[in-house]
Amino acid sequence: MNAHENRLFIGGRWTEPSGRRTITVTSAGTGELLGAVPEATTADVDHAVRAARTAFDTPGGWPSWEPERRAAAMVRLADELDARSEATASTVSAQNGMPISFSRAFEGSVPAALLRYYAALVSAAPRAEFRSGLPRGTTEVRREPVGVVAAVMSWNFPQTLAFFKLAPALAAGCTVVLKPAPETVLDSVLLAEAVAAAGLPAGVVGIVPAGREIGAYLVAHPGVDKVAFTGSTASGRRVAAACAALLRPVTLELGGKSAAVVLDDADLGADAGERFTTSFLNNGQTCFASTRILAPRSRYDEVVAVYTAMARDARVGDALDPATQIGPLVSSRQRERVEGYIGRGLADGARLTAGGGRPPGLDRGWFVEPTVFADVDNSSVIAQEEIFGPVLTVTPYEDEDDAVRLANDSVYGLAGSVWTTDLERGARVARRIRTGTIGLNGYLPDITSPYGGVKGSGLGRELGPEGLAAYQQLQSVYHP
Repeated sequence: MNAHENRLFIGGRWTEPSGRRTITVTSAGTGELLGAVPEATTADVDHAVRAARTAFDTPGGWPSWEPERRAAAMVRLADELDARSEATASTVSAQNGMPISFSRAFEGSVPAALLRYYAALVSAAPRAEFRSGLPRGTTEVRREPVGVVAAVMSWNFPQTLAFFKLAPALAAGCTVVLKPAPETVLDSVLLAEAVAAAGLPAGVVGIVPAGREIGAYLVAHPGVDKVAFTGSTASGRRVAAACAALLRPVTLELGGKSAAVVLDDADLGADAGERFTTSFLNNGQTCFASTRILAPRSRYDEVVAVYTAMARDARVGDALDPATQIGPLVSSRQRERVEGYIGRGLADGARLTAGGGRPPGLDRGWFVEPTVFADVDNSSVIAQEEIFGPVLTVTPYEDEDDAVRLANDSVYGLAGSVWTTDLERGARVARRIRTGTIGLNGYLPDITSPYGGVKGSGLGRELGPEGLAAYQQLQSVYHP
């Protein structure tokens, strides 16, 4: 057990929790106990927000540091995260089932990359600019930090999602209270150790592991100035309602049911790795995964065969084995949810071409076979609702206009992909799809470009300069 797992990181130090309840974490692969941390109470949240408020409001504190000084502290934190990269990756994989090859590439690497990117960005960006539109004088337009941020994360990419928020917030001069998801709290201990080792001022980052009720308390806390949330669309609506009542700015990165539009000129023998990652990354526990495959009727059987083979050939096993492509789901409840959708697909008459059950020989843990359904109507439940597991649907379309219509026939709009040998044509199709992000012959978010959704997939953008702007507020100072 980590020496710090019985305390909370608040106010720049390890503190005794105010309550006695703990959050226990079990292995996704075996169901065995991995560890436990204290469950934060409302009193602990009050303490963390108060510490963040003090760190923000005290003259000479974090927001008043020169950008270069904040950037240097962020780079130190990146170095400390790098030193813990392998431990972070393996801890995340053990908790949520992410194959270790993906966890190393994302959870063990992206947070430090984000810190360095935003450190460089804020160092080069002017804090103010002067404009002149009046008969006389000028206006100084300043970008100031928004204040204390409540950051509430999901369990599927716990460290990456934390730094989607934490890196730009720190760069802007904000202080942050993080609430990790109960399913993945052990990696937050490593994060806290890195923050302490990097020497960030007390209160700039606090961590309060807890469930939904404490998360709601943090979101509505009077000491908070902004909320950044990643989670389901249903939960996002509740967060949005609370922030609307408080006139509190909020960034919401929510669910998705992204389409992979396979055009009739696609080379189905190419980009096998990209195709797998785009649809099956993190066992399908990825909000931007292209799980709704749209195939031209003229090549429908060929497309079904390619995705069926991809699912059947995927190596399913221990998340900590570098050869594993599909690991277990995060919990028994998540497996039951995914299996419920598989049952619904069968009941609705979809044709099962791969998977549909539990993999043989893996009796412990929360495994589901990579699953493909063909002959799926786009209006069916399994084509419209986010399953969040390794389940793909394949739906035929008649022509390019029909493909775009089907891609847009969704309550979501987070990501997507277009597969083609004609990139100009692919780009034209991509621009017609109503989504926040989309890729050609593959898809992954780019940390230098805005990421986020439309419709039921969220509000606002993370990453890129736009992600920094989300943690700043504008002030106009008029000069005669």
